[in-house]
Amino acid sequence: MNDIMGTGWRFPIRVNARGSLDWSTGEQSVAEAVWIILSTPRRSRIMEPSFGCGIHDRLFTPDGPGTRAAIEDEVRQALVRFEPRIDVLRVGATAHQDQPNMLLIEVDYRIRANNAEMNIVYPFYLNEGSG
Repeated sequence: MNDIMGTGWRFPIRVNARGSLDWSTGEQSVAEAVWIILSTPRRSRIMEPSFGCGIHDRLFTPDGPGTRAAIEDEVRQALVRFEPRIDVLRVGATAHQDQPNMLLIEVDYRIRANNAEMNIVYPFYLNEGSG
């Protein structure tokens, strides 16, 4: 199954006790790829400017239903485009109850290779915190 889902460097990149890089395989590799897509702003990679997620263009946008819907759409589009190993089942953005400047982006997805349903919660800060 790992041959189908692939093997790559663990994210964040780490050196293990033997002095070589740690590797990520299977479902962990997919989850790390989803995280990388969400945390990479578009136009931040010189050789691949379209890679990433457009949520970072929403920084400093006031929170509201329109902003949340746009963020959900950006996340769905990025994952469909850049992670072919998954089917995106649901994307939701909700305000964090203790931090009003943070949205919790919940992504439910299915891994195509084994039909395992997974989820990830990505914290996205709309603007800088105070204090």
